[in-house]
Amino acid sequence: MSINLFTEEEIIELRKNKYVKKVSSKGITYTDEFKKIFIDENCNGKLPRIIFEECGFNIDIIGMQRVKSSANRWRTAFKNGGAAKLTDTRKYNNGRPVEKNMTLEEKYKKLEAKIKLLQAENELPKKVRHDRKESVKEEINVLSWEKYELIKATIKKYNLKNMISYLCKVADVSRSGYYKYFLVENEKLRNFKEKQDLLAKENVLKAFNYKGRKKGARQIKMVLKDKFNIIYNLKRIRRIMNKYDIICPFRRANPYRRMMKATKEHTIVPNLLNREFKQGIPGKVLLTDITYLRYKNGKKAYLSTIKDSSTNEILAHYVSDNLRLNIVLNTLKKLTLNKTLKLHSEAILHSDQGVHYTSPKFQSIVKKLGLKQSMSRRGNCWDNAPQESFFGHFKDEVILNNCSTLEQVRNEIDDYMDYYNNDRYQWNLNKMTPVQYRNHLAF
Repeated sequence: MSINLFTEEEIIELRKNKYVKKVSSKGITYTDEFKKIFIDENCNGKLPRIIFEECGFNIDIIGMQRVKSSANRWRTAFKNGGAAKLTDTRKYNNGRPVEKNMTLEEKYKKLEAKIKLLQAENELPKKVRHDRKESVKEEINVLSWEKYELIKATIKKYNLKNMISYLCKVADVSRSGYYKYFLVENEKLRNFKEKQDLLAKENVLKAFNYKGRKKGARQIKMVLKDKFNIIYNLKRIRRIMNKYDIICPFRRANPYRRMMKATKEHTIVPNLLNREFKQGIPGKVLLTDITYLRYKNGKKAYLSTIKDSSTNEILAHYVSDNLRLNIVLNTLKKLTLNKTLKLHSEAILHSDQGVHYTSPKFQSIVKKLGLKQSMSRRGNCWDNAPQESFFGHFKDEVILNNCSTLEQVRNEIDDYMDYYNNDRYQWNLNKMTPVQYRNHLAF
């Protein structure tokens, strides 16, 4: 409902429209005919505003907010149940919806609750007033606060938690009055819940700051369970993070274009992988790419990585202050020095069509290592999506603002890669770290 109220003149103007069934200062009830006309015209591509105007509505009076909300409501109703859902089924086509038909069991429960409340009321001691002339016994009406106590006692004794509104109606007291009467007790409950939330906040922050790396709700859940033996569900963690402004890193789109494409003498190989990233075999599908890094005073560095697509483990990485060919050659060299790596006989090294990967020298070394080479289609980043995804998370989580030298950048990245492989739990790896998942697949 819009916050803008109609004036008397606007109400009179709106009532003249044949498509208006009822109008008050707060809202409009449209005819079923108009709703069907709207759906037909809207499905043919006509904008909601134009449809309203063609049907004689003054947009300046009803406001675009009402137009948009009505349009969304009718489209959703039509999508879920067709034209029948556009028909107003409320009693007399206005006012509040007709109450649902209750089952015999529901009727019996309500009747039983009413009887129990009346029985509790009759148990109150009867008060007697004496007239000066003659003694006449007269029952005094039960006071509201007594009724509130009776309702609460009845609910507690007979476990009627969901019948507060009904019992207030039977006792002829307002539900708001009932809640207001027990405000002090509710305040105690709120204080208790606030203490619980503060305790949860401390636990969430412990996981959030674990190893000095910020995390999202899923990682927090896994760290809490594995490192602190605390089990929270995701809904609770997200509520606590939202309540206390615990903000996890967020992804930003890369504002820079990709590196220059290969020259004509370089060789582009076909896409052998075809996005079959998760083959469940460690050492079979290797992904590689390069990304830029910014650190203190606007300085720039570059990171080359090789990632195991099945386990998400970073098998080799190299940081350089330039984009010369050595950045990928040194990455391959570090791959050969990885003692924990066991390459599959059909191992594939997949990359984009960057100049480094089409280089004859790079391709020669890849061949000597016994790897098949595969490349993404031109301009299609989805063909190397897991590697791109890693760089996105990496830039969210790594801290380079305090690094003033390239050596400090390398130390920070070395520390992060160790954390990523051994301590960063991942939801899609059965809630394990990459190294744990690699060992899991090996057995």
